[in-house]
Amino acid sequence: MTEDADEVVGLARRLIAIPSVSGDADGQRAVQRTVAEYATERHPAVREDGDLGAERPWTLLSTGDARAQTLLFVCHADTVPAGDPGAWSTDPFRAVVDGGRLTGRGAVDMKCGLAAATSALVLAAERGAAVAVLMTSDEEAGALGAAGAAAALADRDVGAVIVPEATDGVIHVGHRGALWLDVEARGRAAHGSTPGRGENAILGLARVLERARHELPLSSDPDLGEETWNVGTVAGGTAPNIVPAHASATIDMRTVGAGEAQVRWWRAQPELASVRTLLSLPALRTDRTHPWIRSLPAPVAPAGVPYFTDASVLRAHLPGVPVVVWGPGAPAQMHAVDEAMDLGSLRAMCGRYRRAVLDRLPESRGPG
Repeated sequence: MTEDADEVVGLARRLIAIPSVSGDADGQRAVQRTVAEYATERHPAVREDGDLGAERPWTLLSTGDARAQTLLFVCHADTVPAGDPGAWSTDPFRAVVDGGRLTGRGAVDMKCGLAAATSALVLAAERGAAVAVLMTSDEEAGALGAAGAAAALADRDVGAVIVPEATDGVIHVGHRGALWLDVEARGRAAHGSTPGRGENAILGLARVLERARHELPLSSDPDLGEETWNVGTVAGGTAPNIVPAHASATIDMRTVGAGEAQVRWWRAQPELASVRTLLSLPALRTDRTHPWIRSLPAPVAPAGVPYFTDASVLRAHLPGVPVVVWGPGAPAQMHAVDEAMDLGSLRAMCGRYRRAVLDRLPESRGPG
């Protein structure tokens, strides 16, 4: 492993050692500060902007001519919870390197990707290329910090975007959107010994969910794949001996369209008293034949990634700009117990980002 790659691993280990679960603003600030200090210490041309005091802090690091067309890396500082530490083979925040793998919460999603993007930024500073790294908060909770971070893009000419999420080094030109609903069924309470005098809201909700398995209108897209739905949480009832008057569920739908047909279906179900939208993120699409994408040093996948990214929100601020999801690590490791980054994948991705920074954007050409 080269000295540069060793530095990237060292930065990633420092980031993993900082717990930064979604909703923990202090942890996410610490991640962003660590990255900013790393980059600015290595080259004085790296500029820092942002709002670390915000409820959902964000930081923009940039280099090169501020008027030039910029290659933008979009990274999030948060992770999902580690869960039960006892289920891990090691402390999830110890960032252990063993057998060519770096293990820890956030190793794959996405602190190694952030470290690799930061390394590309430092290289760009050395060569005078126009590159930026945008760090957001609370992406895992529904890309909640991206809207605030979009302020960083207001006066900037962004030419292309890389989201360094785990793709095993393969380029993806989009992903499905996300539509999260809270659906509630209401019934009538009664003594549990005389259920006929009441109306069981849990059973009513169960009937709706069973119908959804067969009737919910789901579409497909040749680039993004099939729409899906999942029951994420269910709640209802107050005691075993009371017929439940309330029951609710949260529904996670991954969409290729706007989701209107699905919302109409849920609202048409007679057992449901309310249907409330918790999150609505549009799908992301980029033309795979775009010249910049065709110039990148990696194959392009036939379909989008299954998960969503901050690009769902930022896309509205970057009309016509090509966006790819392209990063190190195996997607199956995301959110997993013993989440681990293959260091060979990380090393290879650092090399590909180097080429993307120096060789592919016309405004950022330099020796490779």
